[in-house]
Amino acid sequence: MNKSSEIKEQNWFWKAIDKIEGDKVVWIILFFLTMISALAIFSSTSQLTGGNIDRIDLIREHAGFIAIGYGFVILLYRVKRIGVFQAVSQLGFLLTLVMLLLLVSHVDLGFLKAQCINKAWRTLSLFGFQIHVYEVAKVAMVMYLAWACNAYRQDQKEMEAKGKSNKLFIANRLARINAFNFMAKPFAKRAMYMYMPALVVCALTFKGSNSSAIFLALVMLATLLLGGIPFKEILLGGVIGIMLLASTVALHYISGGVLFKENRIETMINRIKANYDIRQLDEFKEGSPEWIKARDALKQPYTAKIAIHEGGLTGKGSGNSTQKHVVSHIYSDYMFSFLVEEYGLLGGIFVLILFVSLLARGSMITRLCNNEFAQIAVGGLTLMISCQAFMHILVNVGLFPMTGQTLPLISDGSFAFIVFCIAFGIILSISRIVNNQIRKEEEEAAPLYENNDQ
Repeated sequence: MNKSSEIKEQNWFWKAIDKIEGDKVVWIILFFLTMISALAIFSSTSQLTGGNIDRIDLIREHAGFIAIGYGFVILLYRVKRIGVFQAVSQLGFLLTLVMLLLLVSHVDLGFLKAQCINKAWRTLSLFGFQIHVYEVAKVAMVMYLAWACNAYRQDQKEMEAKGKSNKLFIANRLARINAFNFMAKPFAKRAMYMYMPALVVCALTFKGSNSSAIFLALVMLATLLLGGIPFKEILLGGVIGIMLLASTVALHYISGGVLFKENRIETMINRIKANYDIRQLDEFKEGSPEWIKARDALKQPYTAKIAIHEGGLTGKGSGNSTQKHVVSHIYSDYMFSFLVEEYGLLGGIFVLILFVSLLARGSMITRLCNNEFAQIAVGGLTLMISCQAFMHILVNVGLFPMTGQTLPLISDGSFAFIVFCIAFGIILSISRIVNNQIRKEEEEAAPLYENNDQ
């Protein structure tokens, strides 16, 4: 092959890369997270086979979810108008509400049934396919609140300019009735479209997962803050949430553990109070029931720390983890520990850089957006993904109570992987639309500069 043909091949490659629209850094982050996921799942799930399932079948299954996830990314990436996302986002709260109600009612219709996993109702099975309701709720509620904040802003502008508004239809129609005149007030509209939906979703989520409810509440508060909602109201909402949580815990104890028993209050409290110091085993006789109970409580979190310690700087190498045979859920709840054990501190830092970079790129995309809905949606989604990753990492290194939050796009999660791909697809689509708008504006402005030069 001569030099000219090599140059042509290189040019073809870079031209193909240049044709990829949207934020290329986000594309790279998505690609690396997916590749790390495929490698880590194959290496960390040896205990899942039980000698009956070929590990190749496991990676094929995961590859299937990757294919489905990328299918959603490409489908959403091809959306050409932000208005499409705005229209669909209005259904976010309704979708979340329906799924949560089906979950808490323990629905069983044969083809659709709620499933109890690890003593908690968290998933819906639709024709055998597991839907992780809380993962859907995170993305759906961020998108819904992005729409609500934007619609509220437009409603206020129209009210100031015309004295009436076509936005927030239900609130404005109710305001025409004498008994509901108060619905014309801005706070009433914010309460109806933002605060009440957020409160209802958190309350229903709390029944199955305390940590998911608290994390979802924080994500929604952050999204409202990005939407320009008064900080004092968001702060008040946070205080009310803390008070409700404290009241729930107090009533649970006062009732002798009868009230809110299904809400896993005891589990949450035990995780917060948990002491993972291995020396506490010395307080009991080895082999006694107390010793076994204490050992089992220490097993996963302490072994996860051992995995990080044994990883050192460069790790043991792919497939050489030993702690994956001890930690039962290392492929989900403790994936970061596993990555550090096999790829060392350098591998862990690389993963951390990917999520920090996503947060930075999300911030940059929001600054370029001239659409308020797009700004809030991208900001909320990048915050949700990055903060879940940081929480997972803090749990793994022992700086945060156990939450069960997975490492986005890396931990084994099947349906959760698809949901996070949908979030990435929305971010990439909006960045693509924004870049095209900027390019169009630059092209339209170019002749003006040329005329000035002449």
